[in-house]
Amino acid sequence: MKVALACGLALHFAPLVPFAADEYSYYAPLGALVSMYPTLMRSVRTGLQTLAGVAIGILLGTGGLALVYAGGPALLALALVVGIGVLVGAFRWMGAGRDWIAMAGMFVLLIGGGGDPDEFSVSYLVTLAFGVIVGVAINLLIVPPLHLTYAGRRLSDLRDTAARSLQDLADLLERGEGPQDEIDGIVSSLRRTASAVSDDVLDADESARGNPRSRRHREERRINDRRLRALERTVFAIRSLSDALFRDAPADEGELTPPEPAQPTLVSAIRACADLVAAPVGDEQTEDLANAAQEALDQYLAEVRESGAADADAVTVGFCLRRIIDSARSVDA
Repeated sequence: MKVALACGLALHFAPLVPFAADEYSYYAPLGALVSMYPTLMRSVRTGLQTLAGVAIGILLGTGGLALVYAGGPALLALALVVGIGVLVGAFRWMGAGRDWIAMAGMFVLLIGGGGDPDEFSVSYLVTLAFGVIVGVAINLLIVPPLHLTYAGRRLSDLRDTAARSLQDLADLLERGEGPQDEIDGIVSSLRRTASAVSDDVLDADESARGNPRSRRHREERRINDRRLRALERTVFAIRSLSDALFRDAPADEGELTPPEPAQPTLVSAIRACADLVAAPVGDEQTEDLANAAQEALDQYLAEVRESGAADADAVTVGFCLRRIIDSARSVDA
C-alpha cells in the first residue's frame, strides 16, 4: 500500500519538479519504487546508491555521446559505456546502484543522442531523485514496523535447537553407537539455524535504525544483541564439542569409541548444559541450572584427572562445556 501511494504521489507531483521536462515524469514513480524497502535505513541507502549509479551512468553516457559527435563509431561508444559501467558496478560500495550505471549510460547514449542530451540527463536524474525523496518520505511518515519481537522468537528457536543438539549428542554418547551421518546432521542443522537466525536478528536491528518507534525498544534491542552473541558462542562450542567427542566415529551404524573412562559423568554434564541453554531469558531457575551444570562439569574434570586420561580431546570437551555455561550466564548478566 505504501508503495502504491508513493508511486502515485511521485507521478502526480513530478511535473512540478524544476529543471525537469514533463515528458520524463514517469521516472519519478520509478525512483519511489526502488527506494521502498521494509526498513527506513535500507530505503535511504538504496535510494542514494541508485542515484549515484544513475549519475555515474549519465557521465559515461555523456562521454559516449562526445565520442560519437567526434566521429567515433556508435557501436564502439555503446560498448565502452556498457563495459565501463559494468566494471564500475563491480565495486561493492555501489550496492543497489551497480545495476543502474550501464543502463543509465545506455539511455543517455541512445535516447539523448536523438534529441537534447543535456535535457534528458538532467530530467532523468532530477526526476528519479524526486521519486526517491518521495519514497523515503512516505516510509518515514508511515513508519515501517519493527521486527524486534520476531527476532526474539527466532533467538528462542536457536536456543531450543542448541539445547536439543546437546541432548542429541548426549544420547549418542550414552548409547555408544551411531553413524557419522547422524552426528553431522545434528551439527549441520544447528549451523543452518544459527545462520538464518543471525540474518533475522540483523534485519530486525536494521529495522530499528532511524525508526521513531525504536526509542521505546532500546532494551529489547540490547537483549537481542546480547542473546545473539551468547548463542553464537554456544553454537561454536557445540560444534567443537561434537568434533572432540566423535572425531573417529564410524561412517556407518556401529559402536562409538568412548572418549575416556569418565563417559557417564560426561553425559550428565552435557545434559546439565542442555538444560541450562534451554532456560528462557530471565528464568528464575537459570542460576540454579548454571550451578548444576558447573558442578557436573567439575565432577567430570575431576574424574578425568583421577583416571590419568586428560588428553587433548578431554581438555577441549571441558573447555567447550565451560564456554557454554559462561555464555548462558552472560545473557542474564
